Amino acid sequence: MILFIPLEILTRIHQHGEQAYPEEGAGLLLGENKGNEQQVSEILSLTNEREENARHNRYQLSPQDYLRGEELADRMGLDVLGVYHSHPDHPNQPSEFDRQWAWPNFSYLITSVVQGLAVESRSWRLNEDRANFSEEEVEVVDQINT
Repeated sequence: MILFIPLEILTRIHQHGEQAYPEEGAGLLLGENKGNEQQVSEILSLTNEREENARHNRYQLSPQDYLRGEELADRMGLDVLGVYHSHPDHPNQPSEFDRQWAWPNFSYLITSVVQGLAVESRSWRLNEDRANFSEEEVEVVDQINT
């Protein structure tokens, strides 16, 4: 799988992670699923709904937030492709907590935010057996070709 993401959208994701620091920031990736290619064309930045003392290393999106994402994607003729979130002062690899809450067929774009600055994003997909993640290629583009 390849996740195509415009630089402008990746920049917005990085800004969200920096603004949420030292807590995790999160949101939904919206776009088109084209078989082995996912093309992100919009994001929905959301509020981390975890209890305050756990937001530094956990995120939670409410069912209402997910529904808002589905409705927005539907209005735009898009799909919810996955979730993005930040890892403050931690590598951009999925944690065991991330694995427990992940859904197969979703992309999980994780940005490492070190001392308040976003440094790198990587994307992951939960394997069908739910045992672990596989990294997916991320290609940053100027714009999405439709």
